[in-house]
Amino acid sequence: QVQLVESGGGLVQPGGSLRLSCAASGSIFSINTVEWYRQAPGEERELVANMTFRGTTDYADSVKGRFTISRDNAKKMVYLQMNNLKPEDTAVYYCQASLTYRRGYSYYTGDYGGQGTQVTVSS
Repeated sequence: QVQLVESGGGLVQPGGSLRLSCAASGSIFSINTVEWYRQAPGEERELVANMTFRGTTDYADSVKGRFTISRDNAKKMVYLQMNNLKPEDTAVYYCQASLTYRRGYSYYTGDYGGQGTQVTVSS
């Protein structure tokens, strides 16, 4: 079964760092486009960072220079390194990815999302 599972969230003080991980499981052939979203209470889901299949990255203005998205196809992992965290970064963070996987003798591509991991930035 193909799925994504996030981890690495927690409580951190302002100015601190966290690295979120997103593990893809199943017969994964490749991780294509990847995205990290976040949703704060009472707010709409916000796209924080994305990476194309070729490795081009883009970030929301609010996190540019502080967050870095990365991907390791060999380990089937996606990461979001978050530095200089601010209280306004508090949210549930979700990863979403286009995955190519094998089922039998065929390959398929689909979009998958995780259940989210809570990040709280507070002193």
